[in-house]
Amino acid sequence: MSEKDEAAVLLIPDSKDATEVRVGANSEQTIAPEGPTDSHVLSQVEQEEKGLAQQAGVTSDITDVGWNKPAGDIVAPLVAGLSNEDLWMMIRRFDKQVYNVKAVPEAPLQKLDLTRAHDDEFSPDKLRATIERFYTSVIVKLTSFVKHVARLRSWKEPRRTALFCTVYFVAWILDFVAPTCLVALIALVIYPPCRPIMFPPAPIALVNKDTGGIQKPEAGVLGSHDSITGAPQNFKGEAAEQEASNLIASVASVAVGSAAGKHDQGVPEDAPLEGTVPDAMDIVSNTADAQSNAHGRVPLDSHDKTQQPMKQKVMDTANMLMEIISDITDTFEKFENALSATPPFPQLKPRLRLSAVLVPACLVSAWISSYILIKGAGLAFGFAFFGDPIIRRALAILNRDFPRWQKIFELQKSVLNSDAESFKTLADIVYSSLLRGIPTNAQLTLTLLRIGEANASPLPPPPTSRDKAPSRPASLHHEELTLGASSVEIDQAASAESTNQPQVSNPSPEKTQKKTWGAAIVGFFRGTTATGVESKRGLDRMRAAIGSRHAKNRVGVLRSKGRTSTPIGPVEFDARHDGKRGAAIIDSTQEPPVLYFTTDIPQNGDLQLEHRKNGSVHFTMPVTDIREMRKLGGMGWKGKLVVGWAFGGKEVVDGLLIVGKDPRQSYQLTAMRMRNQLFNRLIAIDGQVWETF
Repeated sequence: MSEKDEAAVLLIPDSKDATEVRVGANSEQTIAPEGPTDSHVLSQVEQEEKGLAQQAGVTSDITDVGWNKPAGDIVAPLVAGLSNEDLWMMIRRFDKQVYNVKAVPEAPLQKLDLTRAHDDEFSPDKLRATIERFYTSVIVKLTSFVKHVARLRSWKEPRRTALFCTVYFVAWILDFVAPTCLVALIALVIYPPCRPIMFPPAPIALVNKDTGGIQKPEAGVLGSHDSITGAPQNFKGEAAEQEASNLIASVASVAVGSAAGKHDQGVPEDAPLEGTVPDAMDIVSNTADAQSNAHGRVPLDSHDKTQQPMKQKVMDTANMLMEIISDITDTFEKFENALSATPPFPQLKPRLRLSAVLVPACLVSAWISSYILIKGAGLAFGFAFFGDPIIRRALAILNRDFPRWQKIFELQKSVLNSDAESFKTLADIVYSSLLRGIPTNAQLTLTLLRIGEANASPLPPPPTSRDKAPSRPASLHHEELTLGASSVEIDQAASAESTNQPQVSNPSPEKTQKKTWGAAIVGFFRGTTATGVESKRGLDRMRAAIGSRHAKNRVGVLRSKGRTSTPIGPVEFDARHDGKRGAAIIDSTQEPPVLYFTTDIPQNGDLQLEHRKNGSVHFTMPVTDIREMRKLGGMGWKGKLVVGWAFGGKEVVDGLLIVGKDPRQSYQLTAMRMRNQLFNRLIAIDGQVWETF
C-alpha cells in the first residue's frame, strides 16, 4: 500500500455519522465510504494500485474476471497487494471454516463482523475444521520458528550465529539483555525488511529441527515450501491442508482403536477370523459396546449410569477446547495480519500500535534491575497464591458494578455496542486495544470478497485439480538460502527419492488366498451397499414425484465425479429447488440485487427477472433481506461415508439453506456443485453484519 492509500485508511471514521475522509495526501476532502464495519468501508476505499477485480468500478453489469478460466490464464493479480495463489488459498480455507452465518443488527466493538456467536454449538465436524485451521495457521508457523532456533544454535551459519552470540553476551555483561531483546523485537515489528535479514527464510521440511542442518523431507521430495512434510501440491497451501486432514484422521483412528480394544492383551498369530474380519479401527459406531459384549459384560447403555454423564462431560470439554483453540488461532492470525497487513487494511498503524507497547516496556526494562524484577515476580506469585480473600472481594465488586465486565476483555467475542453502555470506560479500553480493527484470515477474506462485489467483479473460485501433484522438487533460489550447505547437498535433499525399489518376494499361496477371500467378502458387501443406495435413490425419485418434500431435497445429490454442470457462475448457479432442476440467479440490475430460482435457464445471457417465463420462477428474495445462510450436506455425514465407501466414481453434491426476514421465507437449494461460490457472493454482496456459528 502506498503512503497516499495509507493516509486514506488511517483517517477512516470510527462511526457511520462521519461524513468526510481524506482519500489521498494531495486530494481534496471527499465523502467517505459508508458501512457498519471497517470491512464494509475498506472494501469501498479507492486504491491507487488496482487488481483485475478493482478495475471495473461500480456498475450494474457484472464483470467476469476469470470464473471459467484455468489458473494459468489469469496472470495479473486479482486484488492489488496479494498474489492470486495466496488469494485462492485464503478463499479455499474460508470455504472450509465458514458454513453457517446469521445477520446481527449492530457491529461488534472490534468494528469487524464474522465474529463467533456466544451460543456457538459444538459439532464433531466443527471441531475438525477448528483443529485443521489451528494446524495450518499456528502449528506450521511455530514449527518454522522452532527450526529457525535450531539453525541459530547449530552454528552451521557461522556469521549469523556469531553476530547473535556477540550481541547477546555483550548485553549480558552490561546487564542489558531484556532491553536488547525488546529493541530487536521493535525492529522486527516496525521495519519488515529486517526480518529476512535476521531470519533468512528456508523451506520448513528441508531443515532438521535437531541438528539445524538440512534433511531429506519426510515426503521424500521437497514439493512445497510451506508444509512440514514437504509434500507436493498443485496449488499453494494444499500440502499443509492435507497434513491437517490426515492428522485428524490418524488421531480419530487411534481413538476408535482404543475404544474398540484393538490388540487387547495381545493377539495370537493363529487367531481365527483375525485376518478376514474388518479392522475395528475402521468401524466407528458401537465399538465400545461390542468390546463390552466380547468380555461378557452387559452393554453400556442398559445398566451403566456413568455413560451419559461421562459423554456429556466429554462433549462440554470438547466444546470448551474448541473455543480455546479458536481463540488462540484468532489471536495468532490477528497478530500475523498486524505485522504483515494485506491491503486494503492499513500496514503502518497496527505496527505503530504494537510499538507503543514495546517501547515503554523497553525503557522500563532498562531502568529496572534484575533484582527488582525477581522480587516483583515473587510478590505477584505470593499475592496470587495467598490473596484469595482479597481477590474474591474485588471480583464480587466488579460483578456487582459491572455485571458483564468479563465479556469486554474477550477481544474475539461479538459484544454489541448496546451491551456496553454501563461500562463506557472499559469499552474505551477495548477500542484502543491492540487487536481493534485487525482481521482474522476469515475476516480478511470476507473483505476481499466485498472488494470484488463493490467493483462488480466477483472474485473467481480457487482452481481445483483432481490430478496427482507432480513428485518433483519445488523451485529453490540457492543464493537466498543460508543453510550452511552446498547447492549440491541442497539439491540432493530436495530431489525425489530414487525410484529403484527393492525386489519384493512373491507372497505365499496361503497369504494370497487369505487376501483374495478377504477382498471378495469386502467386495460383496460393497456391491450390496451400492445396490441398496441405488434402490434408495430410485425410491426417492418416486416419492418426490408424488410430493414428498424430504425426497425432493435428495434428488440429484449423487453425481458422477468430474461431471460438469452449467451454469457455473458468476451470476448463474446450477441447482435444484423442491426437486426441480434449474438455476439460482443473482440479478444485479434490480435495486437492491435479487436472488431468484428459475427452471427457465437463460441461453441468451439475459438474466433479468422480468424476462423469465411465467411460472418458471419458484422464489425471489432481495439479497438485503437475507438473515441466515447455512451450508447443508447432501446426504448427511453417514450417507457420505457410505457413498465414499461403496461408490468409486460418485460424489455427493451439497446444498444451501437461505432464510429471510420472515422465518417462513426459507428456501433450500440442493445439488449445488458451486454452493460455496454462491455462498461467498451472497455473504459479500450487501451490507449485512454477519455472525458465524
